[in-house]
Amino acid sequence: MIASVFEQKTEEELWIEFKKTNSPALRDAFIRQYMPLVKYVAGKVSVGMPGSVEFDDLVGFGQFGLLDAINKFDPEKNVKFKTYAVTRIRGAIFDELRSIDWVPRSVRQKSREIEDAISRLESKLGRTASDAEIADSMGISEEDYNQIVLKVSGTSILSLNDIWYSGDDSDHVSIGDCIESPSSLNPDVIVEREEVRRIIIESINDLPEKEKMVLVLYYYEDLTFKEIGQVLNVSESRISQLHTKANLRLRAKLTNIRKGIL
Repeated sequence: MIASVFEQKTEEELWIEFKKTNSPALRDAFIRQYMPLVKYVAGKVSVGMPGSVEFDDLVGFGQFGLLDAINKFDPEKNVKFKTYAVTRIRGAIFDELRSIDWVPRSVRQKSREIEDAISRLESKLGRTASDAEIADSMGISEEDYNQIVLKVSGTSILSLNDIWYSGDDSDHVSIGDCIESPSSLNPDVIVEREEVRRIIIESINDLPEKEKMVLVLYYYEDLTFKEIGQVLNVSESRISQLHTKANLRLRAKLTNIRKGIL
């Protein structure tokens, strides 16, 4: 079935047909076509996860993201489905991991303490806080702060599907929608749902350069930590640390902004 479907028409034509008909047969064909992508993303996410997190469970979580991507994909936006789907699949896996509360309580508490410290400090300073300033506000050395970040690494999940509404339930944008290539991170060119996009993009742009680059390379360019380390000429563990710091800092920033909006 799937081979014949994709041989008879181009994928673009199939997407247009699916959006018009919502054909269950076409939906099944797309699911089968892109299941290897779910396994690929699950494999990437599984790196660094504790043994209690099963790969097959991650694949199962990712299937929800694939189905969501298929149902919501808009072929008229000139974005490749694979690029769009990776974000949705990863987001669905992270959302399920959060819902089952797999993170040890002690690690979750440390993560929350860092987020709260960043939130308070940057609200007071009106700018991005340095690692030294965050450590000082927590009453610990910068070395101890970095050690805590290492412990939190792998559990500081930023959900790219966290939704920010701009008006009503039908008009919304996710964090993942706003992580673009470095040249595209320009709030001035965003016109659709401009204000919410501008807030999220500015929060990403306010991150220290290396942390921002790690987010872009990991979530948008779909590189592994090892590959990012080669690009930035640092160790894989350092990339993991930068990724964690970026997530904690971005969540704190968006929490502050959300409080201000609400």
